[in-house]
Amino acid sequence: MSDRQTDALDRLWPAYGLDVPDGSGPPVDLAELFGRRAPVVLEIGSGMGDSTAAMAAADPDRDYLAVEVHTPGIANLLDLAHGRGLGNVRVARGDALELVRRLPEASLDAVHVFFPDPWPKARHHKRRIIQPAHVALLRSRLAPGGTLHCATDWAEYAEAMRETLDADAELVDVHGGFAPRPAHRPVTKFEQRALTAGRPIADLIYRRR
Repeated sequence: MSDRQTDALDRLWPAYGLDVPDGSGPPVDLAELFGRRAPVVLEIGSGMGDSTAAMAAADPDRDYLAVEVHTPGIANLLDLAHGRGLGNVRVARGDALELVRRLPEASLDAVHVFFPDPWPKARHHKRRIIQPAHVALLRSRLAPGGTLHCATDWAEYAEAMRETLDADAELVDVHGGFAPRPAHRPVTKFEQRALTAGRPIADLIYRRR
């Protein structure tokens, strides 16, 4: 990590951070975590945090809980959130699904899964986050009417995502297929590289019944 990121992690983790322990643990009290009661968006795999910080800044009435395992990315988001005075951002470090299991049912307004690892080899598909059991877990944490928004630059994974999400009877496809690119999702450096390489971006937006 850079000196700036190391300093940000040391200074800001106590105020903005949440460790996700392996195995059993207490449930997460979102109102206590953010110091208020507001709709919560869960960002799974926030990367370097630029997109999360931009969305949180443009959406102050909702709280953003980002979960990531990459320490430089965590530190960078902490620095961005503090520098922009974003009181509606918290950063969890650890396994995303373990965190979701600790969240109350129907407690989230939205779940964002942007550009997850596609695990392209067939023998690794079981590691993908968008698969039936994981989708059922994510959906159970959405409040009725809440949205699950996925995006990928991997065409085969996009089709697999669509099939999996369509198969969940409690989810409704908002756009009847791949969605137009939403204006609220900022273009990240990762996404720009994909576009430059000629890989189209697929957005999928589903609502819990």
